[in-house]
Amino acid sequence: MRLLDYDVLVIGGGPAGIAAAVKASELGLKTLLVENRERLGGIPLQCIHPGFGLHYFHEDLTGGEFVERLIERLERAGVEYLVRAYVREIKYNSRLEKVADVITRSGVVRVRAKAIIYAAGARERHLFEIGVYGDRPDGVYTAGEAQTLMDIYGVLPGREVVIVGSGDVGLIMARRLALEKAVVKAVVEILPYPGGLMRNVQQCLRDFNIPLLLGHTVVKVVGRRRVEKVVVARVDESLKPVPGSEFEIPCDTVIVAAGLRPYIEPLLAMGVEVDEATRGPVVNELLETSVPGVFAAGNALVINDLVDYAVEQGERAAEGARVFIENKGVTGGRWVRVEKGRNIRLVVPHYVSGERSVVFYARVQKPESDVFFEIPEVGFRLFYHGVRPPEMIRAFIGEDKMRLLAGRGNITVRVVPR
Repeated sequence: MRLLDYDVLVIGGGPAGIAAAVKASELGLKTLLVENRERLGGIPLQCIHPGFGLHYFHEDLTGGEFVERLIERLERAGVEYLVRAYVREIKYNSRLEKVADVITRSGVVRVRAKAIIYAAGARERHLFEIGVYGDRPDGVYTAGEAQTLMDIYGVLPGREVVIVGSGDVGLIMARRLALEKAVVKAVVEILPYPGGLMRNVQQCLRDFNIPLLLGHTVVKVVGRRRVEKVVVARVDESLKPVPGSEFEIPCDTVIVAAGLRPYIEPLLAMGVEVDEATRGPVVNELLETSVPGVFAAGNALVINDLVDYAVEQGERAAEGARVFIENKGVTGGRWVRVEKGRNIRLVVPHYVSGERSVVFYARVQKPESDVFFEIPEVGFRLFYHGVRPPEMIRAFIGEDKMRLLAGRGNITVRVVPR
């Protein structure tokens, strides 16, 4: 078995992983990027719609265009990478030595690295995770599967479609199907508000007169060889189906757009601490997990609504890897826990030092209008006309403000009325 030595091993060749590898290389770290698919790029490769890069490149790009720009940077930086390579196991030998066995087309190689940046993305929730029962016929897809069929292989998954869940990918697929003359019978959302960005609700549903059933759920799929119909019910305040409210929608296809979960099984095997709210790893301000020298970024860390944030996290993780390596296995001294205050469902990072700037990513528990997102301990306050659970709040706090934490025992992130 060949042994390869690097400063940084990046796992995952999507936007976060590519950005991490480029940044690490620019910082003078010998870097290897490993991707299990046939080419780099990740999910945006199958996204032919615009809306990518507005923050990072300050342009409105398609997913493919966004990825190509990142890959061009990777090539210019001369970063080594492997595709069709699968990380079978990661072992933590010491603070400055992690070993990963990587299955490649030419055999298994052992990669020894001082730091690892894990950016393997997320997986989609499937039908049985959301409590839908019934038959198991052809015609049931996740939103990502349907998107791959249409935008990579040119195959229309069905003619009469019901979409379960109103996440952004589901909304985008509703528009995509309508443009191909399929009939989207309804988008069914269990919550009382849409699960995706409001711009997508407008552009993908309202502009195409596609019904959005809020406060409803699909309780059953019916069909023999192919989907024939779904049974839909209204839900109560506890999100349970209301008896007697059921009705049927004939269709030949069901697309599940019920959200994503960070894919972190390799990290779990290493004993990384997990946040129940994000379903991803607990990290400090440099995006270092509870295992020293192992960093996380992108949707493997927290589900992002914008790919620009995933790229930013990849770069942040690379900066963290440099700090870790330069300080011989140490990224900070005294860590302060970040507490979730009023109307905060999740926040990343989970620990801060007060020694450097921090980018916070947060989501609220419920929609509110005219509020402040604030961190009182450092005197930070940002006004929002409205906040919604599907839309991530991003807040950059400079080093000067973070140093106000000196001697304090906690820091609280919260949303309060104006």
